[in-house]
Amino acid sequence: MKRNDGRALDELRKVNIIENFVSCAEASILIEIGKTRVLCNASVEEKVPKWLRDKKSGWITAEYNLLPRSTSTRVKRERNHLSGRTQEIQRLIGRSLRGVCNLKSLGERTIVVDCDVLEADGGTRTASVVGGFMALVKAIQHIASQQTLSGQVIKHWLSATSVGIVERTPILDLCYVEDLAAEVDMNVVMTHNGKYVEIQGTGEEATYSRAELDQLLYLAEKGCKELITVQKQFLGDLP
Repeated sequence: MKRNDGRALDELRKVNIIENFVSCAEASILIEIGKTRVLCNASVEEKVPKWLRDKKSGWITAEYNLLPRSTSTRVKRERNHLSGRTQEIQRLIGRSLRGVCNLKSLGERTIVVDCDVLEADGGTRTASVVGGFMALVKAIQHIASQQTLSGQVIKHWLSATSVGIVERTPILDLCYVEDLAAEVDMNVVMTHNGKYVEIQGTGEEATYSRAELDQLLYLAEKGCKELITVQKQFLGDLP
C-alpha cells in the first residue's frame, strides 16, 4: 500500500508544538500532528466539584470541541447540548489524564483542559490527549512554582495515537482520507512504560484477527513512544 502523503506504514506525521499560544491560560499548548491542529488550554480553579469537597483530593477534567471551519464543511457550534461524539471524546481525554495522576497530591483544586480543534485531518482525539497532557504538565508546573504540592501529581508520561487497517494493511497515525477508507480503526492511549490507559478498536464493516490486532498494538506502541520522546524533549521532568 502507498500512502497519499508518502509516509512509511509505521511513520508518524510531523509533530510541531507551540507553547503559550494563548497568554491568559495557566498553560497553553498548540499541537500540530500533520494538518491536525488542536489548541489545548489548561485552567486552574481553586475549588473542586461538590461531591469532592472535604475529600482532600483534586479533580482533572476535559472539554473538546470542533471549531466551525476545522473541517471541509462548516461544523455547527454545539451551543445547547453536546453531540454523543463530543461527549465520548472529552470523557476519553479526561479519563486518560486522570489515569496517570495522583489526584490527592493535587490538593483541593480543579484543572480543566480545553481541547479545541482548529483543523481536523484525522486523529483529533489522540492529538488532544497528547497536547492536553502537555498542557496539564505545564499547569501543574505553574502551581508548583507558586506553592508546595503534597507529592508528585503525575505518575506516568502519557501519549496516544491512531492505527488502522487500510487495504488489509496495518498503518500508523491515520490522516482523514485513510481514516475514511479504514477497514479497522483504533485509538490507543498508553503510558511510557507500555501500560494501556484505553484502547478503542472497531471493525468498519470488517473483522480483524488476533494477529492483525497484535500488529496494530505494536504500531501503536511504537508511535506512542516516539510521541513521548517529543514530550520529554519539550517538557523536561514531570512535576
